[in-house]
Amino acid sequence: MNQSVQKYDVFQAIADPTRRKVLQLLAEKELPISAITAQFTMSRTAIAKHLYILSEAKLVSGRKVGREKRYQLQAEPLAELKDWISFYEQFWENKLSNLKHIVEDQKDNGVKLMEKELER
Repeated sequence: MNQSVQKYDVFQAIADPTRRKVLQLLAEKELPISAITAQFTMSRTAIAKHLYILSEAKLVSGRKVGREKRYQLQAEPLAELKDWISFYEQFWENKLSNLKHIVEDQKDNGVKLMEKELER
């Protein structure tokens, strides 16, 4: 009965640019917190808080190796984000398609105007 409630979701976790950068670093390879902290101008404590949020969102996992904790990316929860974004792609596609038609119409009208001018 004592199930822990997840405090942060994927959307909250990636809302911060520092956490997005941490995810990029961990996409390349597993890193200790010291190597992650070296990439930022903030304290180790601040990075640890970001890693905690990412861990709560199940985007990273940490394991002890000797005296240090090493973190690695867990990309599976990003599928939820991908699914959410893919729904909205239909709107982007429609707008891009409309823009293409507008540009093509303007181009065609410009060519027709040039042809008329050349006929004079």
